[in-house]
Amino acid sequence: MLQEERFLRIRSLLATFSRVSVDRIVQDLEVSRETVRRDLLELEGSGELRRVHGGAVATGPEPEPPLSVRLVARQKEKRAIAKAAVGLLRPGQTLFLDAGSTTSTLAEEIATLSGMTVITNSLTIALKLAGADEARSSRNDVRLLGGQIDVKTQATHGEGTLEDIRRFRVDVALLSPVGLHARHGAMSFEHHEAAVARAMAEQAQQVVILADHSKIGLASRVTYARTADIDIVVTDAKAREVAGLAALRKACERLVIA
Repeated sequence: MLQEERFLRIRSLLATFSRVSVDRIVQDLEVSRETVRRDLLELEGSGELRRVHGGAVATGPEPEPPLSVRLVARQKEKRAIAKAAVGLLRPGQTLFLDAGSTTSTLAEEIATLSGMTVITNSLTIALKLAGADEARSSRNDVRLLGGQIDVKTQATHGEGTLEDIRRFRVDVALLSPVGLHARHGAMSFEHHEAAVARAMAEQAQQVVILADHSKIGLASRVTYARTADIDIVVTDAKAREVAGLAALRKACERLVIA
């Protein structure tokens, strides 16, 4: 089993039980105690857990605040990222957009284009692109994925959403993570949100990650795209002041600073 796969399983155990023993991890992962010890040391070093006698406890980041709060935070940076991301697109492309404050800002920029097909699980994004907020007809084809509705994120999720995603093969997936780490990749706090983003990335020819400077170097609970699988990262100018940018630049195929 690859190290990143082991990390994902350990994170999943901690997300479920908050505290997990070394014996339980050894049993679930079918690896040696020494391998588990090394993995726990590394995950503790990145701040994802705290080792205790006989096992580990979760100490990961807090959940994201509600979408309504995130929409008004770092608006200037998100607008710059959105404009730069639109510059990467070509007429007539089919896109995936996941639910997030940065992708919501991106939707406002895409709404000025025409001839695009946008597939999203975000009710907010779908309404913006459909022109409901301005009483106008959309110049793009907008499709809302089905599934269960998460009121907090104003988005759909669950197996129905994943099945819908797998019906499509798109040109570009534009995704906004909770954290973007050079080693751990693009990450979410909630497993169901990560599942949606992961499925979108798998069904896209190109994966573009939109992450403002506050996300750079941050590790959350669940990886949905390894750095090696990310084609382009778009961030804002303040990222130049973030310590984690240098490692991310080395790990990424292409980094765009807006």
